[in-house]
Amino acid sequence: MAMCAGVRRDGARCSILCSGGHKYCKHHLSQGTWEKAASFGTGALLGQLIAPGLGAALVGGASYLLGKNIIGETVMFTKRRVFVSFDFDEDRALKDFIIQQARNPDSPFNVIDHSLKEAAPERSWKDKARSAIKRSDIVLVMVGPKTYRAPGVLAEVSMAREERIPIVQVIGYKNGAYTPVPDAGRLYRWNWENLKNLLG
Repeated sequence: MAMCAGVRRDGARCSILCSGGHKYCKHHLSQGTWEKAASFGTGALLGQLIAPGLGAALVGGASYLLGKNIIGETVMFTKRRVFVSFDFDEDRALKDFIIQQARNPDSPFNVIDHSLKEAAPERSWKDKARSAIKRSDIVLVMVGPKTYRAPGVLAEVSMAREERIPIVQVIGYKNGAYTPVPDAGRLYRWNWENLKNLLG
């Protein structure tokens, strides 16, 4: 069973486990169904005013489809929130590259936060990182030549495991041999199709 991909009203990720092979918990599935019914019903009322009888049903269906195209399917099509973990001392450019890709019109994800390097005490850094990871749907580790031994990345991967946030890791550069980060899952090549499949 996986965690629900829905978003609560406070903007935090839903923490309920899904069942039956669904991507959303029962609450978010029913919310989407209720919103569809409300959209159709509102359209039917409008249709009754404009063209009583059959017109109500036709306008109801049309307004539902129009609303769906204009404002989207609420929780069913929200972009996944990604925390980007990378070796701050060696691979800062990778963060900029992934942020640019998140801005593509067909991107299924948003970068909501990333690794930090601050002069703050270590405890403060870890608290901030954990909080950001908990708000994310998935942690993306951008792998460079030394990432597998970067203390910050190793700490973030450990936090993601403790918080039960899925992790994927992607090779950040075209050439070279790269060592996967321990306990961060399979290592993938960085290309747009892989990103859309892994983060969508």
